[in-house]
Amino acid sequence: MAKLIVAIFILNVFLLSSCSMRQYALRQMTPIFETAMPAFYEESDLSIARPALASNLKLLEGILKSDPENPQLRLMLAQGYAGYALAFEEDTVPDQARALYLRARNYALSALRLTTPLPQDWAKNRKSLNTFLQQAKRRDVPALFWMGFSWAGYINLSLQDPGALLDLPKVEAIMHRVLQLDSTYFYGATYLFFGSIYGQKPRILGGNPELAKEYFEKNLKLTKGKFLLTYVYAAKFYAAKILDEDLFDQYLKKVLQTPLDIAPEIKLLNQVAKQKAKKLLAQKDQIF
Repeated sequence: MAKLIVAIFILNVFLLSSCSMRQYALRQMTPIFETAMPAFYEESDLSIARPALASNLKLLEGILKSDPENPQLRLMLAQGYAGYALAFEEDTVPDQARALYLRARNYALSALRLTTPLPQDWAKNRKSLNTFLQQAKRRDVPALFWMGFSWAGYINLSLQDPGALLDLPKVEAIMHRVLQLDSTYFYGATYLFFGSIYGQKPRILGGNPELAKEYFEKNLKLTKGKFLLTYVYAAKFYAAKILDEDLFDQYLKKVLQTPLDIAPEIKLLNQVAKQKAKKLLAQKDQIF
């Protein structure tokens, strides 16, 4: 956090300087914000993390106005808004979460466009999208992941909207490429995406509970069971879907009983998992 305070001080000084000097200063600050971001993930108190993240997202948007061609800033905003929607909005204010997921998706998409040529018809022409994805490199993984993750979050909250559902194959194609390029990115969360997709879909539309379980187990193996959101997603999109009440309880109790110190670098994410586990357990009678 000390680095962040220094960054804000530098920002105030250079906002009064010439345009070129100001942009140079902003570019030098980007790595400071990137290294400060882990401090948010280490915070276990959600009442502290929520306003801190919100205020810093607005600060980053203010900086972006002076440096709009900065893909790193856009990626941080994509990650931040997607994380805010997941942690603080989707379970209580889904309409607000949908808007935040779209904002995150658009930031990730704009970051991708700044670094990689994207065909103009990618959104309407599946062949163009597939060709682009095959040409994508490992360097594109962060933008592709946050684009796909936030888009999937929006679709998951828009199941009554046929237009949103029509976009799901595009998101699956994007996340499949991420899986090919770097399956470990962001604690292997791409495995959670596919586990959720195969668990949520009915079999007639390509759903496969057994395959969903395999993806969740791959994530648990990768993270050694320390990424507690995996158990939450496995409970919601696998155990609940096969109507295994005991397994549902087992997954969620594992989340609640695991100490946050098991992974100090992701205390925030694991605290969010605990919050979601409590909510799912409270809804158990409705689920089963």
